[in-house]
Amino acid sequence: MKATVFHEHGDIDVLRVEELAQPTPGLTDVIVKVHACGVNRLDIYSRAGRTKVAPMPHISGSEVAGEIAAVGEAVNGLNIGQAVAVAPYLFCGQCEFCRAGEEVLCLKSDIVGLGNQGGYAEYLRVPASSIVALPKEVDYVSAAAVGLAAITAWHMLTRQAPLRPGQDVLVHAAGSGVGSAAIQIAKLQGARVITTVGSSAKVEQARQLGAAEVINYQEQDFLQEVRRITGKRGVDVVVEHVGADTWEKSVSCLTRRGRLVTCGATTGNDGKVNIWNMFAKELALIGSYGGTRQDLADVIKLVATGRFQPTIAEVYALEQVGEAQRRMEDRAVFGKLIVQPTA
Repeated sequence: MKATVFHEHGDIDVLRVEELAQPTPGLTDVIVKVHACGVNRLDIYSRAGRTKVAPMPHISGSEVAGEIAAVGEAVNGLNIGQAVAVAPYLFCGQCEFCRAGEEVLCLKSDIVGLGNQGGYAEYLRVPASSIVALPKEVDYVSAAAVGLAAITAWHMLTRQAPLRPGQDVLVHAAGSGVGSAAIQIAKLQGARVITTVGSSAKVEQARQLGAAEVINYQEQDFLQEVRRITGKRGVDVVVEHVGADTWEKSVSCLTRRGRLVTCGATTGNDGKVNIWNMFAKELALIGSYGGTRQDLADVIKLVATGRFQPTIAEVYALEQVGEAQRRMEDRAVFGKLIVQPTA
């Protein structure tokens, strides 16, 4: 099979398209013929060496949709040719967190494309427990577009920091996978969405997703704009995934008993907190890590019924993974980038 791999960490030029042996299923595995794989910043971290991966040569790609090509002897209820999505967070099924249904907190957790091979390939081997069936209304590209970023946003705003109708939410980086999904999810919950973008070209795109107010952080101070928009009250929830560059101002955007929920630290892991303000305003700082199989199934159901529309920027061939990653690094796109290893 063809796959985009890297043999060592580095810049985009370490990526190569190579011919590798097609994987075969273990007893409880399935082989998925990959029709679409989302491009995620995690893939860039892996290639650059910021995140540990194995084995080498390595295949990244965590957001996979396709059809089942083979099943292990102990697999029941899944059929060859069935259209499926792959839940990216792998879990043991036995630890205390798995038993409680909190798969993303598994003590032996992994992510497709990190400690195992990923979806930038024509075929992928995954545990049968990671498979989520696709309804006929959802195509492979749309399924891959919600495979990680959208379920992360769903987990953040329905489980970790759920919104109530009429509340205000600040969503950073409307053009990102998490940001574009969070805007739609917050709207579904009846919230007023304030969002940030990095260029004037993205302002109207953010409004089309449902944002009531759009702040171009290259031209405006987002903290001052949030204070102006909310009449100095602040927002009820901040969806934070930028990291160090925005952290302190994000906390300052919160109203009393406001909640900041974070799933990422693209610009750095360290952020200061004014402890006095935190307890005096009874603020909550909440971590949120990925999404479960149920989260993926819930988002796919929203796509099938037309209540959620994945924001897809561009689709690339397997040989163009490097270009897709470059586009993401340049922050030149609005929405998800998708790779199609097979048509």
